[in-house]
Amino acid sequence: MHTRQGDVHKVVLAYSGGLDTSVILHWIGQTYGAEVVAFTADVGQGEEVEEARVKALATGASAAYAVDLREEFVRDFVFPVLRASAVYEGSYLLGTSFARPLIARKMVEIAEAEGADAIAHGATGKGNDQVRFELSAYALKPDIRVIAPWREWDLKGREDCIAYAREHGIDVPVTREKPYSTDANAYHISYEGGVLEDPWVEPPKGMWQRTADPEDAPDNPEVVTVAFEHGTPVALDGERLAPAALLDRANALAGRHGVGRVDLVENRFVGMKSRGCYETPGGTLLHAAHRAVESITLDRQVLQLRDELVPRYAAAVYNGFWYAPEREALQNLMDDIQTPVTGEARLKLYKGSLSVLGRRSKNSLYRQDVATFEEDDVYQQGDADGFIKLNALRLRIRRQLQEHAGPERVAEERLR
Repeated sequence: MHTRQGDVHKVVLAYSGGLDTSVILHWIGQTYGAEVVAFTADVGQGEEVEEARVKALATGASAAYAVDLREEFVRDFVFPVLRASAVYEGSYLLGTSFARPLIARKMVEIAEAEGADAIAHGATGKGNDQVRFELSAYALKPDIRVIAPWREWDLKGREDCIAYAREHGIDVPVTREKPYSTDANAYHISYEGGVLEDPWVEPPKGMWQRTADPEDAPDNPEVVTVAFEHGTPVALDGERLAPAALLDRANALAGRHGVGRVDLVENRFVGMKSRGCYETPGGTLLHAAHRAVESITLDRQVLQLRDELVPRYAAAVYNGFWYAPEREALQNLMDDIQTPVTGEARLKLYKGSLSVLGRRSKNSLYRQDVATFEEDDVYQQGDADGFIKLNALRLRIRRQLQEHAGPERVAEERLR
């Protein structure tokens, strides 16, 4: 391999403890002659980060950090996206997308504390994560150097990594290789690659980790009440919970009933289509509950404006522009819009489905005395006559012009 001795002196590596990042840790030291500081972030992925820290030191890291970011992740990344009701391409709740900017921010902080002149990650050259890591890093520290081994080395895949590890005495975990790759955090798990690359193939039985198969879920439905304050979830079934604990509880509730599975073909920022399966039980529950409370607390035009901006916001997050001015400006607007979104939604969970049973709020714009079909003193039904005729004016004029032009013109317009 080509060496780059002297290019960098100390590198902070996003380290998971798996095969790829263990090889990368050694490879950076060999290729760049640099000191490597390992950083393992606990964002709720369910793996023991302390084990990764110990393994990093055993693999040659000069220092290793294992940092619990679960509360910060839910409070400062999950909940802001939830307040924006953000969904990418109709169904993806963006779970992986907004974990990367948090990890990148901590990497930059450690790089500054350690006097490192570069950071490194194990994302491949085909995916979105390389973009998210690096855009975040450059936004926070413009002069940072980024090392992306999968874009630099001549290793082609898992077998090459195993051979490299054995050649250099790196511990290779003896685990059965899954027929797909996964990425997890407190909000979701993603599955892609391998057998999932064929969009016609059904996800393997037993793939899903956080949701019961809907067919095997309990035969009795479960009802849950979610409370919000200014668009942020604060309680489940009347019990106030801290952000991470609330999300954990929501995951358990929805997951037990098979709620939160998504299988889609999405458009990656780098230009290709990709099939991804996502498991977001708690997020699906909270998103639906949030929309229900919004339905009675937000003005029609405000809600329409927000929903028009959701695709822009979601794309900014998905494409890695968390620290960009447009995402920050949109977030400020989204959060301002959430001011009246305080209230509760009651939902039923049953065999993979989620249905809203009720919603209430002290800020409700819903007026039963206006909406009722019974007699009321607020709405004069005769007023609707002028409203309808004014809205019909352009339609009537269009039809009159068509009739004046004759049947040939009408037929011509229909063929267009």
